[in-house]
Amino acid sequence: MAALILVVDDDPIQRRLLEAMTRRFGYEVETLDSGEAALARLTATDRPAVDCLILDLVMPDLDGMSVLERMRRRGIDVPTIVQTAHGSIEAVMSAMRAGAIDFVVKPVGGERLQISIKNALRVDALEGELRRANRRSAGELGLRDIVSRAEAMGRTLRLAERAAKSSIPVLIEGESGVGKETLARAIQGASERRGKPFVAVNCAAQPDLPVESVLFGHEKGSFSAATEKHVGKFAEANGGALFLDEVGRLSLGAQGKLLRALQDGEIDPAGARRPVKVDVRLISATSQNLIELVKAGRFREDLFYRLNVFPISIPPLRARAGDVPELARRFLARFAAEEGKRIRGLSAESLALLSRYDWPGNVRQLENAVFRAVVLAEGDELTVAEFPQIAARVDGFDVRIPPAPALRAADLTTAFPRAAGDLDPDPHALRLLDDRGDVRALGEIEAESIRFALAHYRGQMSLVARKLGIGRSTLYRKMKDCGLGEDLIGDAA
Repeated sequence: MAALILVVDDDPIQRRLLEAMTRRFGYEVETLDSGEAALARLTATDRPAVDCLILDLVMPDLDGMSVLERMRRRGIDVPTIVQTAHGSIEAVMSAMRAGAIDFVVKPVGGERLQISIKNALRVDALEGELRRANRRSAGELGLRDIVSRAEAMGRTLRLAERAAKSSIPVLIEGESGVGKETLARAIQGASERRGKPFVAVNCAAQPDLPVESVLFGHEKGSFSAATEKHVGKFAEANGGALFLDEVGRLSLGAQGKLLRALQDGEIDPAGARRPVKVDVRLISATSQNLIELVKAGRFREDLFYRLNVFPISIPPLRARAGDVPELARRFLARFAAEEGKRIRGLSAESLALLSRYDWPGNVRQLENAVFRAVVLAEGDELTVAEFPQIAARVDGFDVRIPPAPALRAADLTTAFPRAAGDLDPDPHALRLLDDRGDVRALGEIEAESIRFALAHYRGQMSLVARKLGIGRSTLYRKMKDCGLGEDLIGDAA
């Protein structure tokens, strides 16, 4: 689903013009004719969220400035572009101080409006990512920070909200890469343990220490590899939450110790003289079918019932394709900032491509695909060309990358003898081999390149230097080093 733009203007002609331009850019558009209607739409919980607001400053009843002030008081954080017929500096500055992110002057041109919308969406996505990163590091990531508009994900978030209000054990089920740890952090961030430790353990990993020592700790010298005391993840999470990812991968021995820790609220570090009391909210996750593991004798039935008190299932990304554009925009904002690139957004065609792909690797795969696209991008927008592997798997979006042409020993001009066997030389190809089949020296190739440039640009030295990417004084020096005299310039002219 494309970003939703809300246009608010009391002039019906302006509304129709803005709507037509915005739809042409590939966005979804809604239009309203008053400030009161705009506030009602922005606070509606039964309608899709608005991604960007284009707001007229001069309207009867409730004008644009009043709308901005009420949005700020109500905590409505939607990037807003204000439009004015006069473009007065005072009005624009007042609007920006009130929370607007940009302004346009009526009648706005298509290119100016498109850039303004892209910038607004980019800035909003980046600010959102920064807020989430800060809340995540502080242990305050909440359920509102999870990006989703799909009804299937809405049910998941409603269950998570109920789970956050108690200390009930939660089992999060879902395919690899759907965001189980993110949901676990959001459950803790919405609970009474907000801001307390959140410790994540991947039970599928193969640590140097036994998993029992990783979870419950050990004393120095309790076994051959115990060269120092280890606290253990349960003790680290004391007072907060412990997240056990891929809990189905635990050994049967570790499962027994985990069951006792849950039943008694205490752990037995290896080599310790007495048990240690812990206060931990356990959230576990799995991409496997635990019931099938129980039937196969690979998972304890009593532990399964202890963990599966409040199961929450996260749908795969292919079941909530409407979330893909917003996730992609947020990943783009983060990676563009990290890589130092000024990329305003994704083209409408690339968003359509990403929405149609089935994403077997789920959110993690989408994140990595956007990261790769940002690294590859050379323009200010991600297009289908930046997602060649995805496009090759979606009908109608096939982007074929031609193989690199083979190097040919062709002549630059007829002034040079052709290499043996070169029946169809390319006059613009640089000859890399000599008549004996050996690679030519760099000095010869550089001299030939300069000679060609001088002839091609008819001896215009400034132009030659600029096209070769060197300074004019450097060009003269290289000409001297290569034995290219001033007579060549006269011949070229």
